[in-house]
Amino acid sequence: MNRKTYDDMTHLYGKIWIWIAVVIILLVPVAICVYYNAWPPLQSVVKGLLGVAPIFWTVGAIEVITFCPMLGTAGSYLGFVTGNLTNLKVPCALNAMEINSVKSGTEEGEVVSTIAIATSSIVTTIIISIGVLLIGQLTPILNSPELKPAFDNILPALFGGLGVVYISKNWKVSIVPLLFMVVLFLSVPSLASSVGILVPVGAAISIGVARILYKKGLL
Repeated sequence: MNRKTYDDMTHLYGKIWIWIAVVIILLVPVAICVYYNAWPPLQSVVKGLLGVAPIFWTVGAIEVITFCPMLGTAGSYLGFVTGNLTNLKVPCALNAMEINSVKSGTEEGEVVSTIAIATSSIVTTIIISIGVLLIGQLTPILNSPELKPAFDNILPALFGGLGVVYISKNWKVSIVPLLFMVVLFLSVPSLASSVGILVPVGAAISIGVARILYKKGLL
C-alpha cells in the first residue's frame, strides 16, 4: 500500500464529508426558519453563540489532539463525522484493538479502529431508527423509575469496564493520574461538566509519570 497516497486520499475524502456534515447540520435550523418564516434576531444568535461556542470549540480542539492518535486517520474522520466519540466510538475502537492485539498508530490498528467505528455507527443508526419508530411504546419503559439508575450510570459502567483492563496492564502509570482525578473531582464536583477539557490534563500527567518511571528503570 502506498501510504502517502492512502493518507492523501483519506484526508481529501475526510474533509469533504466533514464539510458536508457541517452544511447539513446548519441547513436544519435554516430550513425550519424558512418553513415557518421565523428568523431570530442576529443579536440573539451572536449572544447565544458567545455563551456556548467557546466551550465547544475548546473541547473540539482537545478531542482532535487526544483522539486522533488513538483512532488513526480514517477512523478519526469517520468518528468525528458520526459523532459521539467519548462515550461510544473511542471505547469501541480501543476495545477492538485490544481484542485483536494491535496498537494505536500502526496500520493494523488503524484498520481495526476504522472497522470498529464504522460498525458502531451502523449499529447506532439502526438502534436509533428502531427507537424513533417505536418511541411511543418505549417512552413509558425508558422513563420508568426502575431504569433511571441504569441510565445514570451508563458512562461510569462503560469506562469502568475499559479502565479495569488498561489500569491492570499499566497500573504503575495509571495510579497517579487516577488518584489526581479522583481527588480533584471529589474536591470540586462542579468540574464534572468540564470533563472533556480535563482529558488532556490526565493524558499529560500519565505521560509525565511514564517518563519518570522509564528513566528510573521501573517500566
